[in-house]
Amino acid sequence: QVQLVESGGGLVQAGGSLRLSCAASGSIFSRNVRRWYRQAPGKQRELVAAITSVGSTNYADSVKGRFTISRDNAKNTVYLQMNSLKPEDTAVYYCNVPLYGIDYWGQGTQVTVSS
Repeated sequence: QVQLVESGGGLVQAGGSLRLSCAASGSIFSRNVRRWYRQAPGKQRELVAAITSVGSTNYADSVKGRFTISRDNAKNTVYLQMNSLKPEDTAVYYCNVPLYGIDYWGQGTQVTVSS
């Protein structure tokens, strides 16, 4: 049984910052890649950032230089630090982990950026 619980979303003005957290329980190991996705109203879910077990990261072009993904393997937690937020970053943010061919998702946390 795998559970992912996101937190840290909210309402922020453009230019502000938020830090999302995703705590994992169950059969999540430090070697699993961890990802953040987001889905805006009327749009497809898109990959925002990913981090491997050894800390290699990749980002969507739209967030490069503004967002930072990190992980604390001892706490089974992944973070997404979001700076210089823009109204177009408004979406529900989901954390994801692939495990044995299955994608596990959290319940999502709403991020709203006002202009």
